[in-house]
Amino acid sequence: MIHSDGFRALGREECLRLLGKVPVGRVVYTRHALPAVLPVNFTLDPDGSVVLCASADSDLVRAVDGVVVAFEADDVRAGRRSGWSVVVTGRAEVVSDPAEHERLLRTGPGSWMPLRDAVFVRIGGGMVTGRELTGIGGS
Repeated sequence: MIHSDGFRALGREECLRLLGKVPVGRVVYTRHALPAVLPVNFTLDPDGSVVLCASADSDLVRAVDGVVVAFEADDVRAGRRSGWSVVVTGRAEVVSDPAEHERLLRTGPGSWMPLRDAVFVRIGGGMVTGRELTGIGGS
């Protein structure tokens, strides 16, 4: 359904399909009692969770392990005034199961940065929402 403001709400399956098309998103979390946003590369796991790879001793891993975070990815076409945005809200957890870690070494995201003691962080897809801007003309 297209709303009068030019946005269309996206269903969960469409949101997950769109997330699978982009390599970079942003993790929104709390750092030192303040909001923080960090761009990261990621993959979407078959269960709908977002998986990223980070250094085990990074500020990000220490701040997000075991807490609820938001993850946002989008594709915006400014010239057309159109695009989409998807937000996944869920608990972030460092993958500790050895078999799962091995699987993610093969199928999960690599880091675009060199890492020491890399770990995978999974953000559960508890709540997945999205909107599409339909390209209404402007000035």
